[in-house]
Amino acid sequence: MATCPIPTAPELDGANSEGVVSLTAVVPEALLTSMRGFIERHPNWDQYRLVQAALAGFLVQNGLQDRAVTRYYLANLFPTQTSFQEPNNC
Repeated sequence: MATCPIPTAPELDGANSEGVVSLTAVVPEALLTSMRGFIERHPNWDQYRLVQAALAGFLVQNGLQDRAVTRYYLANLFPTQTSFQEPNNC
């Protein structure tokens, strides 16, 4: 069985210099309707923040031990806590 290397974010199609990748997903209508309803009731959230929070939460809750992912997870849980934001590289 051959294995293929998993590319890092900048090597993926659509990645920019900050390591951000655009995703397209097909989701059940019930999830999309629920997501839209949540965003309408919580104007400080948008579809990008919601998907990032869901993905980071899933990964952290399922045992991934990656400091950057944990930071995204905590930053979305506690958005007013600046200590969970990405550090400045000064």
